[in-house]
Amino acid sequence: MKILVIGTGGREHALAWQCAKDSKVDTVFVANGNAGTDLEEKLQNINLDVKNHNAVIEFCQNNAIAFVLVGPEAPLVAGLVDDLQKANIKAWGPTKYCAQLEGSKAFAKDFMIKHNIPTAKYQTFSNADEAINYVKAEGSPIVIKADGLAAGKGVIVAMTEIEAIDAINDMLSGNKFGDAGSRVVIEQFLQGEEASFICMIDGDNILPMATSQDHKRIGEADTGLNTGGMGAYSPAPVVTQDVHDKVIERVIRPVVDAMKTGGTPYTGFLYAGLMIDEKNDPYVIEFNCRFGDPETQPIMMRLKGSMVDLIQAGLNGNLPSETEWDNRPALGIVLASKGYPESSSSDDVIRGLPAIADQQGDIKVFHAGTKNGENGEILTNGGRVLCVTALGDNILDAQTKALATCGAISFDGMQYRRDIGWRAIAR
Repeated sequence: MKILVIGTGGREHALAWQCAKDSKVDTVFVANGNAGTDLEEKLQNINLDVKNHNAVIEFCQNNAIAFVLVGPEAPLVAGLVDDLQKANIKAWGPTKYCAQLEGSKAFAKDFMIKHNIPTAKYQTFSNADEAINYVKAEGSPIVIKADGLAAGKGVIVAMTEIEAIDAINDMLSGNKFGDAGSRVVIEQFLQGEEASFICMIDGDNILPMATSQDHKRIGEADTGLNTGGMGAYSPAPVVTQDVHDKVIERVIRPVVDAMKTGGTPYTGFLYAGLMIDEKNDPYVIEFNCRFGDPETQPIMMRLKGSMVDLIQAGLNGNLPSETEWDNRPALGIVLASKGYPESSSSDDVIRGLPAIADQQGDIKVFHAGTKNGENGEILTNGGRVLCVTALGDNILDAQTKALATCGAISFDGMQYRRDIGWRAIAR
């Protein structure tokens, strides 16, 4: 069996690595992959323009691809799954219509209100003066979001009115996020603890993945600018069985039923970024139409069954309601490049990486922003460079193991958080 994974990040490395564990799989092609996927047994990087859907279709037809696993959001929002399906190629991921849950914050908020899914109150604006007047009337703290895709960085949690006004001017007048920020969603600030709730959905059946929590902010103790994610751990203690049941009943099932009833069934991964309040009630901060990054890395470390079997079951409309997980927690720490999240650095030599052969046990280094250099060197190639992931007897043990490996790796300007998992450890 041959599989094609679309994407270049840590999420795709983890998903491809997990798929390659299945004995039925001969090759996992990764388009376009990174230096880490290039090293893995049974993984093969290919140079493919994923924006050219005809080129993707032609590759699948020429290489007898069993199914395509679409990792990142942009190809989903662009309708790659729709075009693959029209060509009778199996693809795991939502259609262009369903992917609007991530592709447009305004679409997602309108959808949640229409289907009574708990979320923060909001207004949508294209005019900066109107948006600023709304902020002045509502007060701070308040949340400003770019409507479109902004690689996880288009969300500003403004603690003061001045921060909110600056964010609005950056997005609507300063064009900081391009087309993604030509419209903004301004939301009520929610108090509580965040969690990531990720499911596989086959149009009707729901398979919850292991729970997780990521750390969005660049600084320790969750301070500083929002990023695409500086680390994550699984499971998330805040998601008790009571919270889990509420999320399925109030959030996930309504999405699945509404899409099915509307004639646009949701198939693929669905990520609900949640705020859990003091009453243990979940509110949706955002939807993503794919697996989270860096949540994928610790979750894939804990998966005991076959991801290939689960995806094939999903494509056939018979997803199981549960699967088997390692009882041990897993924790991943992102090593980011100089300047991240406002900029990134490339071509810095990465030293101290453990060999693939030494990563068969409790430690795994997933690559994201990496590329091959000359003389066998591995170089940085983006903002989030690596995700050092470890299984442990408890969350502190997993953190200790991951930090020890982080300490052995170096590149110019490397930055990472040493407190990933602090909420779970504090519990």
